[in-house]
Amino acid sequence: MTPLSLREYAVRQRERYRQLTRRADKRALLDEIVAVTKLHRKAVIRLLRRGAAPPGGLSARRPPPSLRPRGRPRRGGPVGGGWPHRRPPLAALRARPARSPGPMRGARRGPRRRQARAPSQCRHAGSAPGPARAQRPARGLATTRAGSWLKGEIPIRTFAEWDDVQPGFLEIDLVAHCGSTTEGFYLCTLCAVDIATAWIELEAVWGKGQERVGAAIHRVRAQLPMPVLGLDSDNGSEFINHHLYAYCQRHAITFTRSRAWKKNDNAHVEQKNGALVRGLVGYDRFATKAAHAQLAAVYRVARLHINFFQPVQKLVSKTRVGARAVRPL
Repeated sequence: MTPLSLREYAVRQRERYRQLTRRADKRALLDEIVAVTKLHRKAVIRLLRRGAAPPGGLSARRPPPSLRPRGRPRRGGPVGGGWPHRRPPLAALRARPARSPGPMRGARRGPRRRQARAPSQCRHAGSAPGPARAQRPARGLATTRAGSWLKGEIPIRTFAEWDDVQPGFLEIDLVAHCGSTTEGFYLCTLCAVDIATAWIELEAVWGKGQERVGAAIHRVRAQLPMPVLGLDSDNGSEFINHHLYAYCQRHAITFTRSRAWKKNDNAHVEQKNGALVRGLVGYDRFATKAAHAQLAAVYRVARLHINFFQPVQKLVSKTRVGARAVRPL
């Protein structure tokens, strides 16, 4: 049975189904439709409960059926600022009563249900409304162009080689604020993540020239609370160049790179690019001195908020049960 024939058949049987009042008669009609269409019984019921055909005919596009929302109902309101996986521990702290000998001792406890919210339940709570999300692209444009210089001199480090790393080894990446096109001049953001401690540094960069990027890395090195022992980047020419290679040799910094076209090798910094840079700045195009100064001001405040006031969630262990990987909460 073709889709058009199925729709025509459903229109006729829908009227019969709505006129029946006895359960036995409805059951008999369902058995007949299942035998004719070879559909599952639940699919037939959903087909018969839909609205009438639109005025434009059977081929016109129908609106989706108004079905009852499925799943568990949401409990509790928005927790507030922060990203989904950071909200549950913050909610637990907010719900905890103040322990002071003064008049606040008998303060009202916060709702216990907030402490039980999973990160998946927090993902949509307090997020941007649908119209605002629709105005921005799903992801930013990639501006990485593989650099051919020094590839034989810079060793490769994959995602599986960060198990026993010590503080001071950074993953770095450049986020382009180019909007919908990479043509012309635009600002960038240098994102640096310490693998062991998850310390994050953000620097606004005027373009993506080698000297500008090298100067931003030097500023990151001066701001870090630990000495820089290693840098790991992608294969973009803004990193794979003689300027940064000589800088790392001069300061005894281990310089490594990821495999070409393997974004998972830079998973730590790629995750922060989306959660921090895109979450704070978005996907618009910035190409002015005023925008550069504003980005720098935002990052000066953001580094304090992120590194000192936001909890960090890291995977400690992972066990496999059959075909599923179970991660502890």
